[in-house]
Amino acid sequence: MSKNSKKQAADRKARVEAMRRAEKSRERRNRIITVTISTVIVAGLIGWGTYAISNANQKKEQQAATATKPISGEKTWDAGKLGRNHVQGKVAYPMNPPVGGNHNPVWMTCNGNVYTKAVPNENAVHSLEHGAVWVTYNGKATQADVKTLADRITKTPYTLMSPDSTQSGTITLSAWGHQLSVNTAADPRVDQFLTKYVQGPQTPEPGAACTGGLTAS
Repeated sequence: MSKNSKKQAADRKARVEAMRRAEKSRERRNRIITVTISTVIVAGLIGWGTYAISNANQKKEQQAATATKPISGEKTWDAGKLGRNHVQGKVAYPMNPPVGGNHNPVWMTCNGNVYTKAVPNENAVHSLEHGAVWVTYNGKATQADVKTLADRITKTPYTLMSPDSTQSGTITLSAWGHQLSVNTAADPRVDQFLTKYVQGPQTPEPGAACTGGLTAS
């Protein structure tokens, strides 16, 4: 082999070695970048997961506290002392409107129903047993308040609304064993009561139907 050929072969070998070193260097850099990015992503996911779990736990704690904390002005009765027998005829309830007790075998349809006339207590109490909230109002309630309440009720399953000229409170919300009276529909406790007690923990028969019952106009 001539000197020139040997030189060319050596040059090629040197170029190949240089290319191999450059390739190895790129691979090293890429591995470092990949590991760094993966570490950042994993750390971010762990951080986000920890935040999400902590936030979810906080919400659960807040919901649990809300579920057990009475709403300001709310009246409560011992659910264990409220009768739950099906009876015919009128029942003399110790509170007005009633929040539980013996009741008619047929419930008032309570799928967001707004009744324009008074409904029988005995049928409405059966609705409360199914987890409904019953909103009643007397002549002190303004037309604007009645409309606001009606709009809210029609959008809320497991509720019903009717006038009651015999009640003392302007607007009264009743659930099984619980009751709240307010003066206006704008009172924030209205939404609090609905949120807490529509199919709430007080419900003796959770999941029971609110459709297919007695209806009135």
